[in-house]
Amino acid sequence: MSAVKTRGLLFVHSAPSALCPHVEWAIGSVVDKRTDLDWTAQPAAPGMFRAEFSWVGAPGTGAQLASALRGWAHLRYEVTEEASPGVDGARWSHTPELGIFHGMTDVHGNIVVSEDRIRYAYEAGAGDPTVVYHELSLALGEAWDEELEPFRHAAEGAPVRWLHRVG
Repeated sequence: MSAVKTRGLLFVHSAPSALCPHVEWAIGSVVDKRTDLDWTAQPAAPGMFRAEFSWVGAPGTGAQLASALRGWAHLRYEVTEEASPGVDGARWSHTPELGIFHGMTDVHGNIVVSEDRIRYAYEAGAGDPTVVYHELSLALGEAWDEELEPFRHAAEGAPVRWLHRVG
């Protein structure tokens, strides 16, 4: 009987050239194999580089990747992990200014906001819709999406690597 596997993607949206080998080493330490990424210039941030990495591993590999890269100056990245039997999908987004965001995702990649988080937004708002809006915006990771969007668009036309079915 095979162990449960999942798959995901790591998008390094921007990294200074001096950091690129360290990113590869950190990824390799999580996936337990040498990682040589195909770094390309990041047009949204001159002097920075971008790369993508598809991975297959045990559930929780996405969290390990996000943790291994967390907090590095000038590094912007996103990690996605698809759902697997008994485990929800997830996305981690990181920017130097905002730090890290984590959200659970549905099968389409949408952020899922829990009932408790919605209740907290209502309670924190205490009748003020602007506070409720702010709390729900935080729960959805909108600030991270706004900051990363120019880097995502700058990657259009980059080589695409297709994931293979996990068996």
